Amino acid sequence: MKLTELLAGLADVAAKVEIAGLALDSRQVKPGFAFIALAGSAQHGIAHVEQALDHGAIAVIYDPAAGGQAQANKTGSAVMVAIPDLTQRLGLIGARFYRHPSQSMAVIGVTGTNGKTTCSQFLAQVLPACGVIGTMGWGCWGQLRHTLNTTPDALAIQGMLHELLVSEKKNVVMEVSSHGLEQGRVNGVRIRGALFTNLSRDHLDYHGSMDDYLAAKIKLFARPELEFAVLNMDDPRAERILNRIADAVTVWGFTQQAVELAIDERVYAKNIVEGLDGIRMDVVWREAEVSLHSGIVGLYNVENILAVLTVLLAMDMSLEQAVDRLAGLKPVAGRMENFGGHGRPSVFVDYAHSPDALEKVLAGLKPHCRGRLRVVFGCGGERDRGKRTQMGAVAEKWADDMVLTDDNPRTEPPEQIIANILKGCRGDKKVVHDRKQAIHEVIASAGRQDCVVVAGKGHEHYQEINGIRQPFSDQRVVEQALAEWHEEQ
Repeated sequence: MKLTELLAGLADVAAKVEIAGLALDSRQVKPGFAFIALAGSAQHGIAHVEQALDHGAIAVIYDPAAGGQAQANKTGSAVMVAIPDLTQRLGLIGARFYRHPSQSMAVIGVTGTNGKTTCSQFLAQVLPACGVIGTMGWGCWGQLRHTLNTTPDALAIQGMLHELLVSEKKNVVMEVSSHGLEQGRVNGVRIRGALFTNLSRDHLDYHGSMDDYLAAKIKLFARPELEFAVLNMDDPRAERILNRIADAVTVWGFTQQAVELAIDERVYAKNIVEGLDGIRMDVVWREAEVSLHSGIVGLYNVENILAVLTVLLAMDMSLEQAVDRLAGLKPVAGRMENFGGHGRPSVFVDYAHSPDALEKVLAGLKPHCRGRLRVVFGCGGERDRGKRTQMGAVAEKWADDMVLTDDNPRTEPPEQIIANILKGCRGDKKVVHDRKQAIHEVIASAGRQDCVVVAGKGHEHYQEINGIRQPFSDQRVVEQALAEWHEEQ
């Protein structure tokens, strides 16, 4: 693509050069590429311009802010193009380079505090010719490639959408985080439908307040190209989101509590029965009522399944076909993933890392646990410290036994993280910093009728300590501990 075409309306470019590719990382630059230098929070990308030029960059697109212009003035061996507020324009540039792939697919954006990954992975299972981009990776269900963030950078998203289109995907479900919305990572993506799951405390280290956190989420529903929106009517913030949606957008809502809002379409669940063998409920839409049975475990998954059902209806699937497809859902890795049982303790690995998510997991299991409900969890370092005390209080409220351990302490002292959690508890609690040891000890002491929840990391296959990611899998450790438990009985 010619550089003049790529940057039309964004910058005046006199040089007539052909761009073979785009790269944000100077190490990924190849001959003929344009290197894009963003003004990052820690460092300006233009600090690496010499490496990019050494690798063959023929143009440098940079943000003049934060010292970018001063550095650019020292660089004279390539076409240098300054674009203010480049981070917010990156999505458009990427979309142009990849020929606007999202315009040829139905892209569904999923946002909320909890349930983004589960709903996205469920939709990827049941929508035809569907790709997915999110926390667990991108690609097809069961064949995902790694991503660094829930919502990747704007350039990477456009590349992923291009590859999914080439592989003949007609639908794409994408997790859209509040960070991603604030930083413009989905700019340049044509989003046909948006799903709101719920909102509870998280990421306040970044947003500062719940109002600002919600304001970031609302950006997804104020997009001019939106055709339909699906809202969790049981969440008290739904009405505030509804007020920001344009009249031309068809609004769907789902509820377990028969909540009424001024929306176009309403899906209602009743007669809900949940147990360790799955979920049964009757769903009502317009004049139709059908029974739905899923093997997915966890009371909070009623909300996720209902959300997915509503999206399917909004995408013109019949109620009967949607219910039939949902009956075959497979569990999502690290989301109420069930191990044990059959004469051994039932052990659930879940990603719950916020107060609301942890409470939903524990409160949902409590009525079905014949023995003691035990929980092993910690909190991540260098993240919202205010939620730690709340998570300690939640665990103490619902669990019969709790063991505090390290999550991803990053570079924060683990003892400090645990001390914050303990402020929400009455009295001392058992602390075992070594996560593997903590899981083994809890499972080894559990009885056959007990339920154990290992919370916080879910699908993650690493533990970040002192800034280094070390291989670690809750699932693998749980399986080892259960094997040892079986041998000792």
